[in-house]
Amino acid sequence: QVQLVESGGGLVQPGGSLKLSCSSSRSVFRNYDLGWYRQAPGKQRELVATIDTDGSRRFGETAKGRFTISRDNAKSTMVLEMTNLKPEDTGVYYCNAMWRRVSDTYEYWGQGTQVTVSS
Repeated sequence: QVQLVESGGGLVQPGGSLKLSCSSSRSVFRNYDLGWYRQAPGKQRELVATIDTDGSRRFGETAKGRFTISRDNAKSTMVLEMTNLKPEDTGVYYCNAMWRRVSDTYEYWGQGTQVTVSS
């Protein structure tokens, strides 16, 4: 069973910064593409950013230019660094791990961590 453990959420003022971390096992970091998604109240879950096993990155439109994503396979940790945060960034942020194989796709989610951007 894959476990994804998120940390780093909290309350931050508009314009502030926050760093989210996601940790898991070494096998997950060796085989899975990783990412962050968020869900605001009353809205669907949306892409924030992903980073594949080869290091390639993809960002949601609202994250471009403000957020960075990185992974340290040796430490089995993925980090989302968020800057210039806006109230609309408020939501529950979920760590995601996905492994697309020829015949199957394996996907797991963390429990989520709350990010609130408010003055």
